[in-house]
Amino acid sequence: MERVDYQTLLVQDLMNLHRASELDLHPWYQRRSVWTKAQKSYLINTIFEQKPVPSLYIRHSLDLEKEKSVKEVIDGQQRITAILEYADNQFAARHPKHERPVLCSQLSKTEKQAFRMTGLSIGVLVAADDSDVIEIFGRLNSVAKTLNLQEKRNARFGGDFKQFCLKQASDRVRFWRDYNIFSANEIARMTEVQFVSELAINMLFGLSDYSTNQIDDFYQKHEESFPKRSEVETRMEKVFAKLASIKMDAIRDTIFSRSPLLFTLFLVLDSTGMGDGHEFMRFSELGGGPPLIDGRARRTGSPDPHDPEKALRRSRATADNRGAVSRGFRGTQHGTWQLLNTSVKEEKNFIFS
Repeated sequence: MERVDYQTLLVQDLMNLHRASELDLHPWYQRRSVWTKAQKSYLINTIFEQKPVPSLYIRHSLDLEKEKSVKEVIDGQQRITAILEYADNQFAARHPKHERPVLCSQLSKTEKQAFRMTGLSIGVLVAADDSDVIEIFGRLNSVAKTLNLQEKRNARFGGDFKQFCLKQASDRVRFWRDYNIFSANEIARMTEVQFVSELAINMLFGLSDYSTNQIDDFYQKHEESFPKRSEVETRMEKVFAKLASIKMDAIRDTIFSRSPLLFTLFLVLDSTGMGDGHEFMRFSELGGGPPLIDGRARRTGSPDPHDPEKALRRSRATADNRGAVSRGFRGTQHGTWQLLNTSVKEEKNFIFS
């Protein structure tokens, strides 16, 4: 092989090559197409959002018998197939200017043009024989590191709930860093995405113990659509806005920068309506258990949702268990109990002074 030339190919160019039978998507060494509809939809959304798409690699050769050039896909078969199938209206994808996923035919003229004019990075192998191709194919498809659970989840799923979690997590990068919630390495390994995933699930169903299977099942169930997306997004926005109004060092320089404690505090704010701008309230002053407590009680039969003090003790134990099991933190009870049981005046002095 002489070299690899990098160039830009438009989506429309790919469509033209495919129609002219000048694009070989199934060379003998390629696996069959295995992407789910959700994964294909996620790629199209990535294009709509103008986010980077990994380079495609092809070998350019000549078919002397048919007297035409052929571009053989070495790496990128799944991505190219998804693009061609979307252009052919075989599935819908989420577009930032549409509330619901749309087919290609449902895009406006301007949106269609933007999609077809998207440039894709192409690496062209010049003068490559089969030996070169197999070596490069192996290198491109090797795994360089062991993936953690969320990274595996990210590779496995591509649907609506995954897209929601990625968007919420990426929108909060400044918060994670400024408030010392997650390190740069933790963010690089998608720890904050799992945090958001768990938040969304617990916001909907109440505080529960950490469960990998529960998270995986929720991702699976909401591959095609996440009906509660708008509701959860609105509730998250309100609570994050409330947290942003808090004196920064009250979180950053205290135990509340630990993700298990922040997790519990977030759910308390959401379940009691504090994210709507209400003052902090003690659980003992509530007339009945908030959704955080009621949801847990409905599933377990205890504690009594009408006994807030007992419910809070249970939620404290659950929070501590989440911290110990899912993130390796222990001794998380004291700080949450102290914050939630101070008077409104003391909380104001501590947080807003």
